[in-house]
Amino acid sequence: MKKLGILILSVVLLSACSSGKASNSADYPSKNIEIVAPASPGGGWDLTARSVQKILKDNKLVKSNVNVINKPGGGGEVGWNYLHSKDSHNLAVNSSLLLTNNLLGQSKLTHKEFTPLATLATEWQAIAVSVDSPYKSINDLMDQIKKDPKSIKIGVGPGLGNDDHLAFVQVADMKGITPADLNFLVYDGGGGDVVTALMGNHVDAVTTSLSEVKDQHLAGKLRILTVSSDKTLEELEDVPTLQEEGIDMVFPHWRGIMGPPDMTEEEIKYWDEKLTEMVKTDEWKKLLENNDWDDFYQNSEETKAFFDEQEKLYKDLINDSGLVK
Repeated sequence: MKKLGILILSVVLLSACSSGKASNSADYPSKNIEIVAPASPGGGWDLTARSVQKILKDNKLVKSNVNVINKPGGGGEVGWNYLHSKDSHNLAVNSSLLLTNNLLGQSKLTHKEFTPLATLATEWQAIAVSVDSPYKSINDLMDQIKKDPKSIKIGVGPGLGNDDHLAFVQVADMKGITPADLNFLVYDGGGGDVVTALMGNHVDAVTTSLSEVKDQHLAGKLRILTVSSDKTLEELEDVPTLQEEGIDMVFPHWRGIMGPPDMTEEEIKYWDEKLTEMVKTDEWKKLLENNDWDDFYQNSEETKAFFDEQEKLYKDLINDSGLVK
C-alpha cells in the first residue's frame, strides 16, 4: 500500500507539473524576446532581425521587449548552435544556409532540429554579363557553355554551395549541361568582388543576388540576362525571367525566422498571429520596397513543408555539382 501511495502521489505531481506548463502558455512571452542575427551587423540577416524587432515594437505587436543579438561565424552555424540550446523566448533569422551547411557536411544541425515559424521575404538571383558581351540572352550564354564549358568563366562568391552558385547549377542542369563541368571562379569577398571582377572583364558572367547588379544594369554598366523571379520585376521590365526564356524554374533567395526545438503549439500559434500581422504593416511593405525584396510570407506549417521541398532540391543540386563525393 505504501508503494501504491507513492505511485499515486507521483502521478498527481506529474499532472500538476503538466498542467502548470499548459497554463503558463497563456502568459507567453513571460520575458524579453531575443532575435539572433547569425552574422555581424550589416547585411541581410542583421537587417532582417533588426527590422522584425523594430516593426514588432513600433506597432506594439508584442508585449515583451525585443532585442537583437549578433552571433557571427560559420555561415550561420555559431548563431544557430546558440539558439539550439535556448528556450522559446529566443528566435533566429535563417536562410538556405541552414539546409546547405548540413548537406555540404559543414554542420551537424538540420532544419528539423528547430521550430520553423515563418518564411518572410526573398531576394531574387540574377545572371549578368558585361555590356559588351557577345551573349545577349541566357540561352546564348548556355549554348556556348554547352559547346565548351571551360570557355566561360563564371564569377561567384563567397563560396560554392550557396544560392548564387546553386541557382546557376540548376539553370545549367535544365539546359542539359553537366554542372560539374562548369568553370566557376570563387571570390571570397562575395557579391561586391564578383561584380568588380565582371566589370574588369576577369570573368565572362556572374551569378549573384539581384541587389548586387541592379544599379549597374540601370546605369548601363553591365547587363542582366535574366532573373529567377516568378514574374517581371518593376524597374527591370527589359530583363526576362528564366521562365520567359523557356527555362521552367523559379529560385528564391529567401530569409525567415525560427525558434529552438520543442516549442509548444501555443507558442507557435502566438508567432503565427504576430508575424502575420507584422507582414501586413506599411513599415514591412516599405522595407521590402527599399531593399528590392519581395514578400514571401509563409506561416509555420507552410514553412515546414517548404523546408522539406528546398532540402530535396538543394541535395539534388549539390550532388549534381560534384561538391559532395
